[in-house]
Amino acid sequence: MQNIINPGLAYIEQNLKTDITVEELAGTAGYSVWHYYRLFAQTTGLSVAAYIVKRRLECALSEIAGGRKAIDTVLEYGFDTYAGFYKAFVKVYGCSPKKYLLLQKQSKTEGITMNIQSILTNWDIPRDLPISDIYIMDGAKVSGNVWRVGEDYILKTGERSALLKNLKIAKALTSQGFNAPIAIPTKSGEEYLDGENITVLTKGVKGEPLPKSDRFGANRKEFGYKYGQSIAKLHNALSEMESDLQPYEQNLFPHVTEWALPETKKQNEQYNMGLPDSVFDDYVSNFGTLFEKLPKQLIHRDPNPSNILFDNGDVSGFIDFDLSERNVRLWDPCYCATGILSETSGVDYSREKWLDMLEGILQGYDSVNPLTAEEKQSVFYVICSIEMICAAYFESVDVYKPQAETNRGMFRFITANETKIRGIFK
Repeated sequence: MQNIINPGLAYIEQNLKTDITVEELAGTAGYSVWHYYRLFAQTTGLSVAAYIVKRRLECALSEIAGGRKAIDTVLEYGFDTYAGFYKAFVKVYGCSPKKYLLLQKQSKTEGITMNIQSILTNWDIPRDLPISDIYIMDGAKVSGNVWRVGEDYILKTGERSALLKNLKIAKALTSQGFNAPIAIPTKSGEEYLDGENITVLTKGVKGEPLPKSDRFGANRKEFGYKYGQSIAKLHNALSEMESDLQPYEQNLFPHVTEWALPETKKQNEQYNMGLPDSVFDDYVSNFGTLFEKLPKQLIHRDPNPSNILFDNGDVSGFIDFDLSERNVRLWDPCYCATGILSETSGVDYSREKWLDMLEGILQGYDSVNPLTAEEKQSVFYVICSIEMICAAYFESVDVYKPQAETNRGMFRFITANETKIRGIFK
């Protein structure tokens, strides 16, 4: 993945003083904009726009520190005024350019090393707690400088802008009643230890993904309702973050009609899916008008069941944030539902039971963030959008081809149950 992104990173470095588009960068890698944007965010941890701004801030500050006139420098890097540069710098780094330079100098002078036990003395927590690396389910160590301290704490150190963004996200989630990794104040009352990088101590997030047996059990609609309510509350939290980020705006309808829909039509013929052309024609002729009226905002983008945590029967929090996309808000509840649909197999986890879960998710979302009339009419089309995108993408990557087959089966089921899906809000 890094090899795919590296040419784009080099292109950015060579053109920081000119306009750069995602289309240009995707062209350097030979990928669609949608694919490239996903890969870029996964590799760098930032959206393309946020990464470019960060590099412009860093390079401009470096030139100013080297003696160049500040206003001339910031204008060359695309900032209208020095005040605009200053404001953007504080938003990304959480401190003034002058303080950042001082922190860099101190870090290099002191030759700071990560003595974890010594660093933990800055917090009022029990001494001599065991410290361990953190591993994910496949046995790989979590990347970056992250450690578990005892049973209840997580210690992180890293690049300022990324951790400051995470702290803002945690506060926004907490304001909506979620269990989020809020920073534990140091003994001096600060949220983190300051330096060129920052160090944060948080409480671990409690909860586990809801077991599959519960998602398809007798209370599946009730759990669906909780999924939907939690996504709506999450959206309320994310709306507080949007002005602090520079998310990529996904123009869903043209993205599907120009790429995913034609690719899915090819699979329809190649794999004898049996879908009539009217399925695709109806999507193009009717969803286009509705799409322009759908509310858009910063979304989670991947709220599949494994990324939503439950504790004592209620949603406690979310994991695996991307936060790089502004899209129709209907995407997230529909994506959660299709993520659950992908797990259906056998008698106990039948697709017919999934229709109850879908109804619960949509009604739960609507109870917190009321859906517009256009959104209620668009549920079927957004679900179809997700399935066509997944089928087209998975089919294009050899290791994911079995998942493409799964999505083709899901798409057939969805179109066969169009009347029931549309009937949820009638």
